[in-house]
This record gives sequence, C-alpha cells and structure tokens, in this order.
Amino acid sequence: MFRRLAIIGGGAAAATLLGELLDRETPQPLQVDWFTGGGRRARGIAYGTDSKHHLLNVRAASMSMFAGKPRGFLDFVQRDDPTIAGTDFLPRHRYGDYLETEVARALQQGHARGHHVNIIPFAADALVPEADAVTVVHGDSSHRVDAAVLAIGALPAPPLAAVSAAALASGRYIVDPWQLLANADEQRPAPRKVVLIGMGLTAVDVILELSARWPHAEYIAVSRHGRFPEAHLPTVAMPADDGAELVDAMRDAPEIARWMRLLRETISQPDNEWRAVVDSLRPHIPGLWSELSLVQRTRFMRHARWAWERVRHRMSPMASDAIDGLLRSGKLHRHRGRLHAVDVVDAGLHLTVAHAGTTELLDADLVIQTVGLDTDVRHSEHRLIRQLLTNAHIEPDPLGLGVLASRDGRLQHGEKHWPNLFAIGSLLRGTLWESTAMPEIRQQARHLASQLLGD
Repeated sequence: MFRRLAIIGGGAAAATLLGELLDRETPQPLQVDWFTGGGRRARGIAYGTDSKHHLLNVRAASMSMFAGKPRGFLDFVQRDDPTIAGTDFLPRHRYGDYLETEVARALQQGHARGHHVNIIPFAADALVPEADAVTVVHGDSSHRVDAAVLAIGALPAPPLAAVSAAALASGRYIVDPWQLLANADEQRPAPRKVVLIGMGLTAVDVILELSARWPHAEYIAVSRHGRFPEAHLPTVAMPADDGAELVDAMRDAPEIARWMRLLRETISQPDNEWRAVVDSLRPHIPGLWSELSLVQRTRFMRHARWAWERVRHRMSPMASDAIDGLLRSGKLHRHRGRLHAVDVVDAGLHLTVAHAGTTELLDADLVIQTVGLDTDVRHSEHRLIRQLLTNAHIEPDPLGLGVLASRDGRLQHGEKHWPNLFAIGSLLRGTLWESTAMPEIRQQARHLASQLLGD
C-alpha cells in the first residue's frame, strides 16, 4: 500500500481518482497532496464552461463519476429536476457541478476516516522518481511521497506549423479557443469573418457559442476531410448482439485494412445500426489496440483515424441540429483541404488551403485553431512534461499519443516501468487508445485506486 500520494492535475480524472481513494477503507490513513494547478477545481477544461450551448456528448445515464455508482450523475440532476431522463444530453456545466459536489463529499468523508488531503492550488514544476519514493517540486517547496499520479488532461496546444510568426503576433490567430470563449465579449468590434481550423467536437462547441455571441459573423470551418462529427440518435440504438463475433474476428487478424472490412460487413447487415456496432466495440478497444503492431497503428493514424473519430466521438442530436441550421442559413460553410499557410495581410489574415491539386485562398478577421485534444508530449511546452522528458523519467509514445506506459498506468523509463509513477486519462492514449472519456476514466480510476492501496 502507498500511504503518501501525490495527484498532479485538477480536472475530472484527478477528481475521480481522489474520490475512489477516499471512498475506501484503508489500514492506515492516507496523506494525499493534490496539485490542482489553479482554475476551477475538478472541472478542468472539459467541464469548466458555463455556456448553455455546450452539451455533454454522452447520455446522462452513462456519465457517473464512479464505476461502483452507475446512477451517480443521473441521481444528482434528478434531485433538481425529476423529469430528466437517462437518455438526455445535458449541459456540461451541470456535470461540472456534479464533479464539485462529489469532490466536496469525498473530502468530508475522507476527513471522517482520518485521511488528510492537502489541496495545493498550483502546478507541480518537477517530479524526481526513485525506486522507493517520488519527490514533487513546486516553487521552492518539495514533497516526498510514496507514489505520484499524472492526471494532467489535455496538453496546451502549440500553434500549427503553417502559421507565421506575424499571424501569431497579430492576436488574430487564436491557439486556445477556450480562452477566447472566456473573453469573447471583449472583442471589439466583433469579427465579421471567422475561420476555424479543425471540424471536430471542439469546433462544434466554438461555433455554437460564437454564433450566439456574434450572430452577424460568417463562419468557415476547414479540415482535411471537410466533415463534422456524426450525431447520436435521439433514442438509444441497441446492438443486434454483444459484438463478440466481430471482436473475435478482429483479434484473429490484427490489421487495420482487415478490421475496416469487418466493420463494413457487420454494419451492412440488416439488423445492425452502425452506431450500435461502434459502441459495442468500446469496452474491447484497449485490448484490440494492444494487439496492433506499431506499423498497423501508424496505418490507422494515417488512413482511418479521422473516420473513426467522426463515428466514435459524436455530437448530441441538439448540437447536430444547430450546426445543420447554421449550414442551411449560409452562416456556416465547410471547406475541405490542408492548411498550407496563415499570414497577415493588411488588417486581417490570409489562409492558403490546398486540396486535390488546387489551392484556395481565404481571408479572415479571426482564425481559431480547433484541432482538439493534444497529447503529443514530444513537442509540448508543459513545464512538468518537459522536465520529465529531459531527465528521461518518461518515454514519449512514438505516434504522439501521450507517454509509454503499461496497461495498468505505470510509466515507462527506458525498458522498465516505474513501480510508483502512474498516469491516468489522456496521457495513456498510446497504450489504451480509448482513454479520454468519463466511462473509460472512471474504470481507470477504480483499478488504479485498488493498485495504489494494494487491494
């Protein structure tokens, strides 16, 4: 059992792990240093929004914080509104409320059991892992703990390589869309033409919020394939079977081309709705991903990732309807192509987009980078990640999917794994692939808590 612990990160993954730890009976009280990094504790970026336009992309019944309490979130919201159904897609700020409430409950319960949680509203600057302990450094202080967990969530995104220094210096190219949304009302005058680079769920959030704040602006979304995420059905689609036959067939032939053929064949069967087929694979993805060679993973990233992300990470029906309405009204346009350059021209920005041997030129008052989650530690400016890489305490995933780790979250250094340095959440994407949504994070938190406590 590790009695002295450090949790690095202030978002939902860190909060869920803390809740799992404090909910257990332990032979000795725990001493937990929680480095929340400032900001709104437990909410992180994902659930820190207050916008009514930002909805969960998972139904309420599937969003419990804890694996052992499957109705947790639904019970929480139904206390205020009994008419809410488990199939509803609720505002993300309500989930943030739930996270904060659960953390407060866990802290109170942990105190009653003799646990001590030291909440440190700063980021950790450095970690020094050794065989029997980990030293956590922030500022002039250091904390020696038995084990530490990285739960830092999304890394700060770097600007795309095609963006010129002048465009960045102009203030008209926005790398962090969430900071823009927090201060959008300060943009004077409001821009008339906005270009978004990327068309995933982040782009959907940004478009829905800004189109409400700047209703007279024109919005252009650009991506390699020019397509927004698919939408959930208004009702739950049940799979025709448990997917075991498909999973077994995929395990027999761990090749991306073969997997794509199997998926197409399964979806084409009369009784199968494609969303149900995709969702039936979800619990098996970490095991399937682990069977792919690096060559096959590279092929997936190059040829199939974009298609999988569109069907796996879907919009709520309400968000989809709103995007369709903007497209029909002519306020929103989609462009397909690769970004080649962003430069300053006069008082605005000039974009060069290439597709199928042709070049398209776009002008914009404001360009927003909405490429979504960044997990490439190799190029990250995150202070702690840079320190860990520089000192060879961790190894980057070769495809830019976080860090190398065992499936139980122990971080790799060289050819070995640390016995006392772990990760949870998005940093494990290269190991598990499915590692960013609450259904997966709560399972990770449960297993990691058991591992830390020696259960």
